Amino acid sequence: MKNILIVEDSQEIIDLIKIYLEQEEYSIYEACDGESAINIFEKEEIHLVVLDIMLPKLNGYEVIKRLRKRSNVPVIILSAKNQDADKILGLNLGADDYLAKPFNPLELVARINAQMRRFYDFGGSKEKQDEKVIIGDLMLDQRECKLYKKDKEIDLTYMEYKLLKLFMTEPGRVFTKAQIFELVWESEYYYTDNTVVVYISKLRDKIEDDSKNPQMIKTVRGLGYRFEK
Repeated sequence: MKNILIVEDSQEIIDLIKIYLEQEEYSIYEACDGESAINIFEKEEIHLVVLDIMLPKLNGYEVIKRLRKRSNVPVIILSAKNQDADKILGLNLGADDYLAKPFNPLELVARINAQMRRFYDFGGSKEKQDEKVIIGDLMLDQRECKLYKKDKEIDLTYMEYKLLKLFMTEPGRVFTKAQIFELVWESEYYYTDNTVVVYISKLRDKIEDDSKNPQMIKTVRGLGYRFEK
C-alpha cells in the first residue's frame, strides 16, 4: 500500500480527496500547515505529496524546497494560485505536476496514479536509482540524488539534477530542446520557451572547467545538445 500525504488547510478538501483515494486503496496522511507536513514526511514513509501553496506557518513553495533536500518523491501542487508564473515557479522548485482549483477529484486521482506508475514502476524511485554513473570527473549518485566532481559535491537544484541525469544516463545521444523539456519538465514544449537554454547555461557553470568553452554538454548546431561520452 502506498502512502499519500495531503497538505491542505481546508479539512473539507482533505475529506473529499480522501474519499476518492481510499477507493484506490491508498493510505492517507494529513497536514493542515507546512511545518506539520515536514514533520510527517520525516517520520513516515511517504510515496507522494499533494500540496497546497497557501498554507499557514510554511507556504507550499518552502515545503517543496525542504522536501527536495531530502527526497525526490512525486509532488503534485493543488492550488487556487493558477497564474502561469505560479505554475512555473512550483515546477521549477521541483514539483512534478500542478492542478488548479477548483478541480475534478477524478482528474487528481488520474494524475496521482500516473505519477505513481512513472516513479515506482518505470525507474524514478530511489529503490530503482541505486547506480552511480561516472563520466570523466563527474559521478552522479542516483540513490542519493547527488553529483560529485573530483570527489567534491556540486550543489544542484532538483531540475538541474533531472536534466543532468537525462544527459549522463544517455551520453552521446542528441536531444532537441523539445525532447529535453518534455522529458525533464514533463510538460508541453513551446518554441518561444527558453527554459532549457537557461538551465543548460546553469549546468555548464557548475560542471564545466570553462563554461564558455564547454567540453561535456555540447551544442549540436541546428539540432540540440549532447553529453560527451
